[in-house]
Amino acid sequence: MIVATDLTKAYGAVLANDHINLQVNPGEITVLLGPNGAGKSSLIKCVCGLLRFTGMVSIDGFDCRSLEAKRRLAYVPELPAPYPMLTVDEHMEFIARAYRLENWRERADDLLWRFELTDLKKKLGKELSKGMQQKVSICTALLPDPTTLVLDEPLVGLDPHAIRELKSILLELRAAGRTILLSTHIIESVEESWDVTFIMINGKIVYEVRRGAGKLEDIYFAITEGSNANSPAAPTVAS
Repeated sequence: MIVATDLTKAYGAVLANDHINLQVNPGEITVLLGPNGAGKSSLIKCVCGLLRFTGMVSIDGFDCRSLEAKRRLAYVPELPAPYPMLTVDEHMEFIARAYRLENWRERADDLLWRFELTDLKKKLGKELSKGMQQKVSICTALLPDPTTLVLDEPLVGLDPHAIRELKSILLELRAAGRTILLSTHIIESVEESWDVTFIMINGKIVYEVRRGAGKLEDIYFAITEGSNANSPAAPTVAS
């Protein structure tokens, strides 16, 4: 579970996240939607303990910056950053050693197979295309079998097969009771699987939408382009 209380992140005089409160529950796929500059990536980085902020964020009850939280959380950034001189296989081994995983090889091989990386095990990070780098980033995040998975625009650069596999894996993780928070601007990619959506505008969460309220794309554009798009305190839309 992710719980953020009064989370505020400022870059000088600019408030990227303005007193945000949210809860991401286990067994749900929670989506962050919003226009460019809404503060989604800043919020995700704060949740992962990568930025300084005021307020509180906990992962399964532990402060997001603690070692206990880091053990439970996996993060897929918007821009993959593999080690240029490690092979695909060495990236998996690095994560396995860092997390002190046992009997990890079979799971690693299965992930590489699902994302069509088996034949690229010996390729260096610097030799991979952006899409391949994104696949490696996803595989290394999933290898420790985290309780909490945070993904920032994970579908960008992926081919159709990888998109299908990632969506399938997210459904498997949801069924297993894991906590999933993902940011995307590709609304149709989550239309069939989302449970809760937080819509952000100008650094604030202005709507919380729950499955059953209607078509997500219609709701999103009604909120972001409607007369109440800049309302500081918009109501929750629920089923």
